[in-house]
Amino acid sequence: MEQDAKNSYRTKQSVAQEFYHSCLGKIVILIAILLVLFVVAVITVPSEAKMQSEMMDDILECIHDNDSIKGDGIDDTIANFGRIFSEADSTEADKELLEAFNKYNKLEIYRHSFYSTARLRNNLSAEGIRVGVGIFGFVIPTVKYSDIILFVSTFKNYNKERLIDPPSQDEYVGENPNIKEYHYLGDPDN
Repeated sequence: MEQDAKNSYRTKQSVAQEFYHSCLGKIVILIAILLVLFVVAVITVPSEAKMQSEMMDDILECIHDNDSIKGDGIDDTIANFGRIFSEADSTEADKELLEAFNKYNKLEIYRHSFYSTARLRNNLSAEGIRVGVGIFGFVIPTVKYSDIILFVSTFKNYNKERLIDPPSQDEYVGENPNIKEYHYLGDPDN
């Protein structure tokens, strides 16, 4: 009998090892890890002042970097990723652009349970466009230059233009048809 126990393919495991290898054990461990991440996220939510300063820095970088031609959304994504770890050059801050930004746009910060969001309100979007997320102490910008209004111009005055231009005197457009007034007299057969 002892020989069979030694040659058995099953070896005795401790309670911790059996718990780890069971389905319930893996679920409990996963929930514990997610709970720890949630607590860390709640503790490290960026403050409103940090979100405001980081987002204004990222918006200034977006305004200054927009002098080159943008290819597609990947360009904005890569630029936003780089803005997480960099700061705008404050010596080149154009006062007119900053005044125009503050005149036509409003940056609002919302703090949620374990993250913060920044929304930009302007005439393009009354409900606001999300331009940044703050989580684990980082502020991740998602701002695009097309989200920002820096100048407002008047619409072209279309109400003074004619919808159909009359033909010139040299053009032949045909003769007017002879149109008679039609009165319905009912069905003569009935």
